[in-house]
Amino acid sequence: MRRRVVLGFLGTTLDTGRSQERWQKWRPTVALCQQPGLFVDRLELLTDRHSDALFARVRADIAEVSPATDVRRHVLELKDPWDFSEVYSALRQFSNAYAFEPEREDYLVNITTGTHVAQICWFLLTEARYVPGRLLQLSPPKRGDGEKDWAGTHVVIDLDLSRYDAIATRFAAEKQEATSYLKSGIATLNPAFNRMIDEIEKVALRSRAPVLLTGPTGAGKSQLARRIYDLKKAQRQVSGAFVEVNCATLRGDQAMSTLFGHVRGAFTGAQAERAGLMKGADGGVLFLDEIGELGLDEQAMCLRAIEEKRFLPVGADRDTTSDFQLIAGTNRDLGQEVSRGRFREDLYARLNLWTFELPPLRDRREDIAPNLDYELLRFSEREKRKASFNAEARTLYLAFATAPDAAWRGNFRDLSASVTRMATLAPLGRIDEITVRDEIARLRRQWGAASDAGHGLVAQVLGPQAPPLDLFDMAQLETVIAVCRRSRSLSAAGRELFAVSRARKASGNDADRLRKYLARFDLRFEDLSTLG
Repeated sequence: MRRRVVLGFLGTTLDTGRSQERWQKWRPTVALCQQPGLFVDRLELLTDRHSDALFARVRADIAEVSPATDVRRHVLELKDPWDFSEVYSALRQFSNAYAFEPEREDYLVNITTGTHVAQICWFLLTEARYVPGRLLQLSPPKRGDGEKDWAGTHVVIDLDLSRYDAIATRFAAEKQEATSYLKSGIATLNPAFNRMIDEIEKVALRSRAPVLLTGPTGAGKSQLARRIYDLKKAQRQVSGAFVEVNCATLRGDQAMSTLFGHVRGAFTGAQAERAGLMKGADGGVLFLDEIGELGLDEQAMCLRAIEEKRFLPVGADRDTTSDFQLIAGTNRDLGQEVSRGRFREDLYARLNLWTFELPPLRDRREDIAPNLDYELLRFSEREKRKASFNAEARTLYLAFATAPDAAWRGNFRDLSASVTRMATLAPLGRIDEITVRDEIARLRRQWGAASDAGHGLVAQVLGPQAPPLDLFDMAQLETVIAVCRRSRSLSAAGRELFAVSRARKASGNDADRLRKYLARFDLRFEDLSTLG
């Protein structure tokens, strides 16, 4: 059985009493050792240096009512016992120095004695597990109980709130409400997605560390980032704005100015000072969508802003501060971008603490039906006009939408656009089978055109007289052409195309490998680079 240890302050007011009356009043520290069913093996009393006489009297009285209780004294010097910072720091230092052994001892923290500030600090330290125990609250005897027993009563408060059924039920309801909020109220059925949202809910409310949302374009990264912000604001964890930046639109000298701001005269055309979007997110959330598109210089400044909450506006001599939480989004594999030298490894390491990959719509086919209802509701709210399916049309559309060959290349953007088209064209706001069939044909043409895009690129390069190619060769050549067109040199294209295999070679010439591959199709890098 574990030994019971109680920690608490000696009550300089409540524990006092002249010798002739000390057994005729309630003194909580003495009463602590008189509680039925609560034997105290050791009592750790915190006092100041001026309480020698009071401590000696209380220890002697405890020896009468509970001789086996070991009473120990700890002197805690406080200049102002009502100063929160001083009291918390002193108790934190005491807790750090105390040799807790929770496997062998059961700790109770007496919050009956001490100032209200001390009681609050005990609560905070116990809740944060700096003190691995439970709280103890003593109460004096009720009026009418007589004067023979001054022990009063006690209550042990366990801060593991999951043990209290009513509170646990309330917490479960609040958690369900929060996760539903993150999902925009959509009753999603995909188990993996629901597990991810549960984890995001915990991280959003417990951490201010950066969050990285990955996944294909249209998977819902921007909407989820906004929902995380709204949830944190509802919990009063942020007070500033939600600032969204599409990094793919930031190019050249304007990128630095847009993100970090500039001073007047920093460059030609800078006629007025600009705070920048990062400063605009002070106290709130900054969402850097498509962060993989940022240049290396901007990445370096972002890293400093994340870690130090400060950055240097363009042309400025002094740093500017901004305390924001970062959410980043990308449809790229940043790990591969690091290996290719296009993304800073230190920034990726900072972002990779909380990474959540949003699955494409084709991997969440069971969620298409609830999202279909959600998109109809959004259309009605946006256009102030109600639209709905008839039963046969809905069945027809869902059969198409959930079929294995439904590509959903644009993910939820495709679905949203599809619903908007059908709701707009629906006769009298009722989507019928004809409307659905027309939309299905439209989507198939759209996805088919996207599938043929690569073939068109190959045909553009090889010309109409090119020999027929297998689908395998067509897909491979399409990738090679695309990389060559965006690369500055043959060597750069080779490094990207052979990033994995080159690491396994003792020596190699990526440019030569690429040159020989292109020669199979009578192509040269110089010709391809001029086509982009």
